[in-house]
Amino acid sequence: MPKPHDHDHLHRHHLLLLLFLLITATNSAPASATTTNYQRFKEAPQFYNSPACPSLDTNEMCSHQAVHVAMTLDAAYLRGSMAAIFSVLQHSSCPQNIRFHFIPSATANHHHLRLTISRSFPSLKFQIYPYDSSKVSGLISTSIRSALDCPLNYARNYLANLLPPCLSRVVYLDSDLVLVDDIAKLAATPLGDRSVLAAPEYCNANFTSYFTPTFWSNPTLSLTFAGRKACYFNTGVMVIDLQRWRQGDYTTKIIEWMELQKRIRIYELGSLPPFLLVFAGNIAPVDHRWNQHGLGGDNYRGLCRNLHPGPVSLLHWSGKGKPWVRLDANRPCPLDALWAPYDLLQTPFALES
Repeated sequence: MPKPHDHDHLHRHHLLLLLFLLITATNSAPASATTTNYQRFKEAPQFYNSPACPSLDTNEMCSHQAVHVAMTLDAAYLRGSMAAIFSVLQHSSCPQNIRFHFIPSATANHHHLRLTISRSFPSLKFQIYPYDSSKVSGLISTSIRSALDCPLNYARNYLANLLPPCLSRVVYLDSDLVLVDDIAKLAATPLGDRSVLAAPEYCNANFTSYFTPTFWSNPTLSLTFAGRKACYFNTGVMVIDLQRWRQGDYTTKIIEWMELQKRIRIYELGSLPPFLLVFAGNIAPVDHRWNQHGLGGDNYRGLCRNLHPGPVSLLHWSGKGKPWVRLDANRPCPLDALWAPYDLLQTPFALES
């Protein structure tokens, strides 16, 4: 008959063996084969509609009464995307009436992305639309920061082709932002009789600096802006009329400028200048509160920035520094504390009971 201390010894032996197996399994499995190397996220609270919310019509993913949000998804920014989704739902008066349309690259692990979102937001209504970036890869010219050359940055050019034809209006959001106000207010921005998109404009920014001296010295090119009060706007927050976009074939217009850029260098910075060339001076205005941008700092050093004066509905960490990277490195900027409450990342050492 075994003695009591033999049981203790066996129990310890089993625990050590189990621990050893867990460690070796985690260390030896290749990154592509397991989910152990993926970030894990906590489940967000459930959010419910207020009694005044309209009940949606039957075709839910196309409902005109829903607020439609489009975002790109990729592994590097997934933590930011999860925080953005959480912030949108938390501040909405009709969270169950929001429909998300996610665009990952065609080569991404769509099953994993779908599972990750469903686990954190079990009742979220969303669709995934894979984006084949091969068509745009050959059109991208290098810019000041390699992250700006990622083909997924150009997915917004193709939204009207990627999303279902039944969708007429969508709010496009970057992954490095959080909302602190009801997205329905932004989605309801009036576009007037002719504007294809709405965005906050910044007319005090030096617009000429987005294009090269070659562009400005060539009258055929610089006359593009003749008769247009062209101002800088940030493409990370836009309200887009997809029907008008399709009717005007604006994807082709953007591509034509990108093709020209491959022959003569007419601009310096990523995916923004083609949008400025096509739309600047012809967009519907949005209050600046809806894009407190630049919180990531400048594109070279990523220095900390303060908020612009005035009210805030949306905080946007555009620029080099991302809040999750700075928080992990224990070198946060003061405003990164406003992003942290929306971070759903599950730390590896948080043992749930």
